[in-house]
Amino acid sequence: MKLFDLSGRKTLEAASPVPFEEWKETRQGTAISLAPDVEVEELRSHLGSLTLIVLEFPVFRDGRAFTQARSLREYEGYEGEIRASGHLLPDQAIHFRRCGFDSAVLLDGANVKDWEDQLGRYQFYYQNTAVSPA
Repeated sequence: MKLFDLSGRKTLEAASPVPFEEWKETRQGTAISLAPDVEVEELRSHLGSLTLIVLEFPVFRDGRAFTQARSLREYEGYEGEIRASGHLLPDQAIHFRRCGFDSAVLLDGANVKDWEDQLGRYQFYYQNTAVSPA
């Protein structure tokens, strides 16, 4: 497993995330992992104490974590690290960044150059982004 920096903020948190359902019972820890079916609004009153939120992509075609990330940044004002984990592809790198992700968990053997190339692919966008460009 490698962490790939998407944001340029170099805030890569090393903590091991606790699954949301487990964290919800104890409210212990500052790093959690969210499944795609969790509504980010459930975290609203606890966002100030969380330093890392890992959003899961269980399969390629499940993009709900993009919406979760954008909601956390745009609507909830979350400023901590958001990390993508699961089935990730290099051609999604720009979308991860634009939706507010700071980092991605790459599989061992993943070609980091492919990810870097994708981040430099476009210089202009028509749509707004959830975060300021890096």
